[in-house]
Amino acid sequence: MLAIGASGSRIRRLEDFHLAGRRIKLLLLTGTFCASIMGASATLGMTGLGFSKGLPGAWWMLSGTAGLLVLAAFFAEKARATGCSTLPELVGSFYGEKARVAASLLIAVSWVGVIAVQIVASGKVLGALFGADELLFMAACTAVFVLYTAHGGQSSVVRTDLVQLMIIVVGMAVLFSRAVAVAGRGPLVGQSFPVSAQMGGTDVISMILVVGSAYLVGPDMYARLFSAQSPKDAKISALLSALILVPLAFLITSLGVYAQTLYPAASPEQAITVLMTGLLSPWAEGLVAAALLAAFMSSADTSLMTATSVLTLDIYRKVDPGASSIRIMRVSRAMVLMIGAAALLLAVSLPTIIQTLLIAYSVFAGGLLMPVIAGFYRERLGLTPSGALFALVGGGGTSALMGQRYPLLGFAVSAALLFGVSWLERWRLKRD
Repeated sequence: MLAIGASGSRIRRLEDFHLAGRRIKLLLLTGTFCASIMGASATLGMTGLGFSKGLPGAWWMLSGTAGLLVLAAFFAEKARATGCSTLPELVGSFYGEKARVAASLLIAVSWVGVIAVQIVASGKVLGALFGADELLFMAACTAVFVLYTAHGGQSSVVRTDLVQLMIIVVGMAVLFSRAVAVAGRGPLVGQSFPVSAQMGGTDVISMILVVGSAYLVGPDMYARLFSAQSPKDAKISALLSALILVPLAFLITSLGVYAQTLYPAASPEQAITVLMTGLLSPWAEGLVAAALLAAFMSSADTSLMTATSVLTLDIYRKVDPGASSIRIMRVSRAMVLMIGAAALLLAVSLPTIIQTLLIAYSVFAGGLLMPVIAGFYRERLGLTPSGALFALVGGGGTSALMGQRYPLLGFAVSAALLFGVSWLERWRLKRD
């Protein structure tokens, strides 16, 4: 991965580092979309859901594909056509600079947690494989994706993502075929879908709204759109990625079902590692471990690059508006190293993978979903900058404080503040 990330064209401009020069073609764009989504939640997390909740655990990734489909159908071309570089810049184009800064801070805090989850997952897999201290492996994997991201920026991320996606698909297919050969198709025949006794309709709806929203307005998704060669490529790539991920969602969740059948004493987050160590020959075990590491790094590098672009282009540029491109490039690379170090420190004390991601996604989506989507129609809806700012802060804050108990409350608060404050502001202006 280091070698692949270090190859390619030389970085000459800020746009090359943060957006790969806006030259990413359809194949690479689709590959990096899929690889970015195939992270710890889509491997360790979703097999854990399959273990504990059955086949409906696939709704984690299916919720993401639903968000991607809506993004492709209604917003991908519009977003790319704006010429923006980051999601906060898009928010700023709708509502002004205060909303841009609020969106930047909300994304930066949430996305450090997303990176940390990938680091934790890498430690779990390598610890299970080699039996050594997980912290050592967490630090080693962090060093790899931080170094190639700092070197080549978005171009390195995109190049490594395509290779990582191919490794992921092959590795998951090998593990699935071995599980079927050992246990047959019986464990899957008795599964219910779209709900099960362990995962009811309310749980599914909540997951669709929270996780789907994180993809619909995810800053990493928009970073891919902004890097596309054209608005049309942005739309087609988002659509293709969603279609590719649907069968993968069921395949990976099925691994959790097989783990529960073959190793019922294991914990949900051990599901994929007990299958790997219990069923596979050494060479196949290494292949699947490589696939899992590829999954973690492909999500981690994308999230790292996204957080770096937001903090550099949306925050640092405001603090130092006279900074030269060379200085901003240096700051960008330094930011990669600092965010990577912060995520590694956070990874040491994280709870479970799915729980952590749900917290991060609910905080982020609770604040940003309504302002971003409504922003494309802001004039028709009569939205104001103050309404958006209150929605960002109020929705995100509500999700941070109460999101674990009431995952959808942040969305309701954000919507109420967006439209309520906008209406009050328009009413006050008319009265004056």
